[in-house]
Amino acid sequence: MQVFAASSEATKESTATMIFSEDVQKPEGPVALPDGTWLIVEGSAERGCVTRLSHDGRARSIIRKTGRPNGLAVDAGGAIWVAESKVPSLLRLTMGGDCAVVATECDGEPFLFPNDLCFGPDGALYLTDSGVHIDSFAPNGTIRPDYMDVNYDGRVYRVEPRTGSVSLIDRGIRFTNGIAFGPDDRLYVNETLTGNIYRYGWRDGKIASPRELYGNVIRPGAPPGWKGPDGMAFDERGFLYVAVFGQGDVTVLGPGGKVVKQIETQGMLPTNLAFALPGSRSINVTEYQHAQMETFPVECDGLRLWDGAS
Repeated sequence: MQVFAASSEATKESTATMIFSEDVQKPEGPVALPDGTWLIVEGSAERGCVTRLSHDGRARSIIRKTGRPNGLAVDAGGAIWVAESKVPSLLRLTMGGDCAVVATECDGEPFLFPNDLCFGPDGALYLTDSGVHIDSFAPNGTIRPDYMDVNYDGRVYRVEPRTGSVSLIDRGIRFTNGIAFGPDDRLYVNETLTGNIYRYGWRDGKIASPRELYGNVIRPGAPPGWKGPDGMAFDERGFLYVAVFGQGDVTVLGPGGKVVKQIETQGMLPTNLAFALPGSRSINVTEYQHAQMETFPVECDGLRLWDGAS
């Protein structure tokens, strides 16, 4: 692993990348389970499934094929929540593979591209929708050269897990993607096409709008083409780790939103990341280009995730 500075305040370090698992096709949505195994999605047309990896990444089993799954979250009862983009929907799976469709719309408006999700301090599930059908910006799986001109209406939703009722928090974002709650209980959401990280207030047990700009993760001189923030997660200090697709790194923002370092991945297409179990001080990063999940040491453990427990 090489870490390169993004500003005068950034730190530099160097260490080796460990490949945790190979031949994972279009991987996303890593989740560390309490027994040391991992969940990911494999979003390729051939697989299109939620996959469970052994604690060492060498063995795998398919939980269920769903189509083109993207983000994952696991609740306190062990249910797997899936942002499914092929038939746009929010799914709930059991570890044994039983599947229920929880939601497909909000107030009569269909989902377009459910992307990522996480639980909040109120027990609700928060979901990003990138605001565009995949065939509109990537026909036949290839991103259009004029992708910046596509009409994106990215949204953020709140879902009540017990009833499946969906309410709109925000819209008009240019490809909404990663989502996470910080140690301040505020909701953080990113916008792939601009590189922006936004956050929302938390007041009286509810999300408070409007969003405000927190930071940006696209560095000067980044490669041309489709790039920007994808999945993200906080460490226990309040540092935000962001997988930057097309830039080949995990960019780390300090508590004030400034870039403090960038961790270079082996491939240029990291999609998401998750902290390993407490005490591990490591992150696992899913990466498209080499169809693998990579492991990197970090300074501390991840922030404890909300799990929907009331």
